[in-house]
Amino acid sequence: MNTASDLFKIETNHVVPARGRLLIAEPFMCDCMFGRSVILLANHDAQGSMGFVLNKPFPLGLSDVMPGFDHLPHITLHRGGPVATDTLFYLHTLSELPEAMAIGEGLYMNGDFDSVKAYLLSGAPIDGVIRFFLGYAGWTGGQLEAELAHNTWLIGGEPATEGLMNTEDMNDGLWNAEMRRMGGKYALWSRFPQMPAFN
Repeated sequence: MNTASDLFKIETNHVVPARGRLLIAEPFMCDCMFGRSVILLANHDAQGSMGFVLNKPFPLGLSDVMPGFDHLPHITLHRGGPVATDTLFYLHTLSELPEAMAIGEGLYMNGDFDSVKAYLLSGAPIDGVIRFFLGYAGWTGGQLEAELAHNTWLIGGEPATEGLMNTEDMNDGLWNAEMRRMGGKYALWSRFPQMPAFN
């Protein structure tokens, strides 16, 4: 017989962590960085994992941390994770960018920054094309698997593609949208407060 506690227990969908997969936080995680977070895995192997929290924007913009962009419209920075928070990373759909690493279909990480700067200064589109992060989320070898075994994360059903960059709301609404996409009881999770005792 199902109980109320079963409703909020992650049931594995037997998807293994891999580059390009999304990690979706369980609903009641109380952590300022990872609570209700959606993380794109940029790499996963026996040595460890790294990814970027997609839905935690900073109040800062790119021009606040990098010179040369003062005259451009505000370009939001995001908290990529608690590791290397003084380092700039970027996800993008610029397939011709030199030295970029593919992490999904039509989705890339980093690459030659001088080329990125030239792209931005040319006035080319930013929304849906490139997204900037300070820091990343990291796990040592076996750590992410242990967290999955403790039902901390749900792995998204489909690998990420460039369409992820076109998500209308990649901030507050992204976690809810991913829960609804998973369907079933996970869709119900999107309607529950993070801290039910304070509802």
